[in-house]
Amino acid sequence: MNVRKVARRNPWHGYIVHWQLVVMFFPVIVALTLFHYIPLYGIIIAFKDFKLSKGIMGSEWVGLLQFQKLLIMPSFQEVFRNTILISALRILFGFPAPILLAILLNEIANARFKKVVQTISYLPHFLSWVVLGGIFTQFLSPSTGFINRIIEFFGGTPVYFMADPSVFVGVLIVTGIWKEIGWGTVIYLACMAGINTELYEAATVDGANRLQRVLHVTLPGLVPVISIQFILNSGNLVNAGFDQIFNMYNESVYRVADIIDTYVYRRGLIDQQYSFSAAAGLFKNIISFILVLFTNVLVKRLNGGEGGIW
Repeated sequence: MNVRKVARRNPWHGYIVHWQLVVMFFPVIVALTLFHYIPLYGIIIAFKDFKLSKGIMGSEWVGLLQFQKLLIMPSFQEVFRNTILISALRILFGFPAPILLAILLNEIANARFKKVVQTISYLPHFLSWVVLGGIFTQFLSPSTGFINRIIEFFGGTPVYFMADPSVFVGVLIVTGIWKEIGWGTVIYLACMAGINTELYEAATVDGANRLQRVLHVTLPGLVPVISIQFILNSGNLVNAGFDQIFNMYNESVYRVADIIDTYVYRRGLIDQQYSFSAAAGLFKNIISFILVLFTNVLVKRLNGGEGGIW
């Protein structure tokens, strides 16, 4: 009997035939259930005046009171503004960076040199921000830092990179790009490997130079992947990077570097305002979800109904 006909009659046929893959996927399902779906029960405390002594169900229900307090608090308005600004700068400068590096790597003819550059650019991704935070603090120190030594050598005055609010956001953006740019090229290089080489040959025959081949062959081939990555990145517009900022900021730069995640950490774990911090976290996640939906619709409309994630 035709396999396709059997599959139409029994939608579970593919799972039965490929049961080994199902078994391999089972631990993933268990992990998602235990660490992602079951903890969603805790969202309830965002709508309650949570007390540890009373528990989640015993605490008083207050509805949207925590969200009302959240939106009128000047401190939250400031961290929300900081989050949007830092995330927008990350997307503006960080999103195109791996695309550009991937294109440059793809144009390198020497395979050995290309592998060396790829390896060096990948390595920072595997370093924790706990380690990198300490390295950058020493590297940018106004008294012993290498960068300030160069500035002094040319007659300048030391810059307090880690304590000056006017430059700290720039430090976050640059160091964030440096850490992730190499890892971000992986998916783009894989996509370039799938572009038909005959297109490059045809463009060369037509007299296209290297830049023109990149603009008219490479970039169009990357558009589907770029679209999906842009949609996914748009959901992170209110996720400015807790690990990096938590390990690099200090009280002197709170007014420009304090974001929703660090705000939630202080309010929830340090000040023990669990309901308030849960409301702030839920508010952030709702915005992220809306942004993903909006960006997906926008990308599909710009691409004629294609290029979305669903």
